[in-house]
Amino acid sequence: MKKIVTIDGMCCERCAKRVEDKLSTAKNAVSVDVKFKKKTAVIRSREEVSDEEIRSLVTDAGYSVTNIETK
Repeated sequence: MKKIVTIDGMCCERCAKRVEDKLSTAKNAVSVDVKFKKKTAVIRSREEVSDEEIRSLVTDAGYSVTNIETK
């Protein structure tokens, strides 16, 4: 399963790393790749990662989620 998360507020690699570290702690997450220039995070997992958990982790890192797309 793959989720593409659009995140508002990231301005540098340091921001992206902070979000990546937070999202890596999500239950069932296998890999996380955050690109601050594209303002996206790609979360790959074997099982569902809830949208609520994603929003909570990104908010805890100090940013906001504007969209979550499941592929």
